[in-house]
Amino acid sequence: MPSDATPDPYADPLRFGQRVQILRERRGMTRAQLADLVGVSPHTLKKIENGQQKEPGLPMVLRIAEALRVRDLADLTGHPDMHVNLFVGPGHPRLAAVRAAVDSFALASSVEPPPTAHLEARLHAAWRARHQAPNHREVIGRLLPDLIRDAQALVRHADSSTDRRKAQALLAETYSLSQFFIAYQPDASLLWRVAERGMVAAQDSGDPHAIGVAAWLLAQAHRDSGPRHFDAADAVNLEAVRFLEPLLPDASDDVLAIAGALEFELGYTAARRRETGTAWRHWDKANDMAARLPADYYHPVTSFSQAVMGAHAVTVAVELHQGGESVRQAARADEVTIPSRPRRARHRIEEARAYQLDAQPDAAIATLEKAHRAAPETIAYNGYARRLILEEVESKQAARRRRASELAMEIGLLAA
Repeated sequence: MPSDATPDPYADPLRFGQRVQILRERRGMTRAQLADLVGVSPHTLKKIENGQQKEPGLPMVLRIAEALRVRDLADLTGHPDMHVNLFVGPGHPRLAAVRAAVDSFALASSVEPPPTAHLEARLHAAWRARHQAPNHREVIGRLLPDLIRDAQALVRHADSSTDRRKAQALLAETYSLSQFFIAYQPDASLLWRVAERGMVAAQDSGDPHAIGVAAWLLAQAHRDSGPRHFDAADAVNLEAVRFLEPLLPDASDDVLAIAGALEFELGYTAARRRETGTAWRHWDKANDMAARLPADYYHPVTSFSQAVMGAHAVTVAVELHQGGESVRQAARADEVTIPSRPRRARHRIEEARAYQLDAQPDAAIATLEKAHRAAPETIAYNGYARRLILEEVESKQAARRRRASELAMEIGLLAA
């Protein structure tokens, strides 16, 4: 290795602090940014990185892992007996079949495409099943391989430019559904292939709603890649918002909803940056758009609606690390029932983060138990939930430790 090469944080024998510094720099984060995210002073973090302060306890290690988006605790600690995937869930049994369908490109396919209306109906049923099923990844994972192959065939066999644009919109929608299945599974490159192909298909369709959905998902893929990609997430979001803005005065509910969802995503990313005013300003604009929708409307992909805005407010407050405000927003949001089971479970996880920020760990665990009852596959793949549960497994309070351990075993974090 050249003398000026960056050390490999996965090679021993590096101290914990050295690993933190290397991974932080690879994420493009300053020491002050990381210190703010984990709740210590930059001086304290410097002492940890320099080895002047002993390795912190598990709660702080987990907070650092969350901030740095470390997928496996062993990568951060250097301890080979701490292989715990935090931000990637277990590989689903149907992942290989979905991957094969995504990667298959038959140049002379004998697959007979279904009628357009038939594929539309199947996609509608798949989205409905995703929102209603507690094991939503299993349900859509079973449907996706055939949906992907048929949507690709429909594009290949389109007889006219109009038919081809319609088929591209359906293919983009199929890729959107695929991204929900693939997210937080151990195949990041597959997620990017799906996100980018979905955007290409949407642009080829010329359909404003399809373009908005593809942009919404592509922006999330950028943001979840870490702070260095926040600007790329904003660029995608802003471009889509500008594209849709002239259409909004006469827009359908679906187009208005995806525009509102994109507006909120700008606020979400701003909250990740700790830009308080900007985050709430985008939430306000999204809330105004939601108010224009029928009270019982619910977007089939993004879940954007009047009902979900309270949950979005919790997320903004949590990302801004406003513990008291996030709990107050959680209390307000609980007055409205979110129809989608996975979205309801995600909201419970955000509530649990709020309670943890507000130093209410028992309420946090109880709320995660509600998330598990709503949609077990959501909590099993959610890095925030996994980190919070593991932290409380180490609690000095016996009752809390027992509840956290039981939940950890149910979602597969600990062996029974």
